[in-house]
Amino acid sequence: MVGEEKPMRHGYTTGSNATAATKAALLSLIHQESVVDAEILLPIGDRVTFHMESVTYSETSAEAQVIKDAGDDPDATHKARIISTVCWKEEPGITLDGGTGVGRVTKPGLPVPVGEAAINPVPRRMIMETVQEVMNQYGVRQGVHVIISVPDGEEIAKKTLNARLGIIGGISILGTRGTVVPFSTAAFKASIAQAISVAAESGCDHLIATTGGRSEKFAMKLYEGYPEEAFIEMGDFVGFTLKMCKKYGIKRVGLVGMMGKFSKVAQGVMMVHSKSAPIDFGFLATVAEEAGVPEDIITQVRGANTASQVGDLMHENGYDAFFTALCRHVCESSLKEMGGDAEIDTTIITMKSEILGRERVDCRMLSK
Repeated sequence: MVGEEKPMRHGYTTGSNATAATKAALLSLIHQESVVDAEILLPIGDRVTFHMESVTYSETSAEAQVIKDAGDDPDATHKARIISTVCWKEEPGITLDGGTGVGRVTKPGLPVPVGEAAINPVPRRMIMETVQEVMNQYGVRQGVHVIISVPDGEEIAKKTLNARLGIIGGISILGTRGTVVPFSTAAFKASIAQAISVAAESGCDHLIATTGGRSEKFAMKLYEGYPEEAFIEMGDFVGFTLKMCKKYGIKRVGLVGMMGKFSKVAQGVMMVHSKSAPIDFGFLATVAEEAGVPEDIITQVRGANTASQVGDLMHENGYDAFFTALCRHVCESSLKEMGGDAEIDTTIITMKSEILGRERVDCRMLSK
């Protein structure tokens, strides 16, 4: 039908691609002929066949290349070339490492130990189990060494948070399902949780969570001298970020963002996407009353179209107390989300990176 939306196409993770390339390479090494199609079992139980872009082999090693298809997901690794090189080795058993373009872990707090290639636990298990399955099938008793490489991985990694997480030299080989769900929030949440874990392991006891790139850039100046790990870009996932902070024992959280998203947090809305919930202008009018704003201005607040419009109105008329009160509500809502036992400081800024208001509240203040 005309105008009917096409279903979004799922893709496959770097872990699934690396596993398929490894199977193709190992089979090519065993058979001494190019095996260009490899079927693997995904963690979700599906069996999928991957077609190799190229395969080369010798008597001692084989290499298979596959092009990652992320489906309709806006993934930094979409179309990345993933290579698996499989070599015979004298010692029995299977070993796995990362080559060019696969990052190496340099900070604690990640699911991979410091010093190892950034091949996460599920892909690591998929690769190892697939190799063992093929070796059992063909009665191979010789040892095997597998190297996963991504030729453009170091460049691709610049579009990710890897450097901040302490993953240096390339991308991570990821995936828990085996498939990439289009526009999934799971990947963003996973990166937030991972960043907080790294920060906690690095000894950061005061994390600064921001809603975007502009607010993060400002926050790094505002909290000058803080380690890079302390800055968490939470996007719209305010509630999830606060709960992860609680999980990892973070007692001090700074929130830096703009009027629109923080007006929602002040109301108690913890997922601040533009479609998540409307701005409650009645609530903002109440905040204005608390701040001693005159009734004629409060009437304008009730009739406003956007939170930014309210912010401009208050800023232009010099009602700084409004922003202090709004920041206090953000702190209190955030503490409630964390279940108390923490300290929150909130900074609201303009699009031009000017401070509108700041406030700090901790659980002891609420208990008085």
